[in-house]
Amino acid sequence: MTASRVLVVEDEPRVADFLARGLRAEGYVVDVARDGRDALSKARGGGYAAMLLDLRLPRLSGREVCIAMRQAGDTTPIMMVTALDALEDRVDGLTIGADDYLAKPFAFDELLARLGALIRRSRVMAPAEPSTQRGRLLRVADIVFDRDAMAVSRGGRGIELTAKEMALLELLMAAPGRVFSRERILSHVWGVSEDPLTNVVDVYIRRLRRKLEEEAGGTPVIVTVRGHGYRIDGDDPAA
Repeated sequence: MTASRVLVVEDEPRVADFLARGLRAEGYVVDVARDGRDALSKARGGGYAAMLLDLRLPRLSGREVCIAMRQAGDTTPIMMVTALDALEDRVDGLTIGADDYLAKPFAFDELLARLGALIRRSRVMAPAEPSTQRGRLLRVADIVFDRDAMAVSRGGRGIELTAKEMALLELLMAAPGRVFSRERILSHVWGVSEDPLTNVVDVYIRRLRRKLEEEAGGTPVIVTVRGHGYRIDGDDPAA
């Protein structure tokens, strides 16, 4: 298997050297950028499985780098690795497009585990773009989501959904077959990156399943991918 390429963006030489040596010892191919402009230049070359991005950088901040990449359509997974660990910093980082956020100081084993999970998720979640998703109507099996009317039906029968249930279903239907982690669902639907007190995602998935399957009388379409998250399929999957 080809080694994954990782871009480490860190202006502190000791930290950058520590990360580069540690990741290379684990089999990664590592490039290092010491400022924001160099990071963007290297990122434009593409081919990175992930980026480790500090926030406090010369020339361009990590925040500016992340925004510029996302505005350019660059979907490289980004893990922010920074000493800024306040809740508002983490929420802001994830809101502007980062995929994960790790506060310094950190355990290297944790960084490795989270980096590996980030890369695996990005490979699983690479979406197809079938022609049925190009318009304002989303269709999966016999489920139709009218984005203009904000209405959902199955087999021609209307289904009443709450605003959060509708947002969750729209996320899944916009990319059939794509696996969405609980973290990605929380970020997209609830605007948060952590769910420390409740299993809100699982609760809403159960509600959707009940309304789409039991109440509407349809076959199962929402699949649990154990250890990864949820996806919606057009076939008749066994959840």
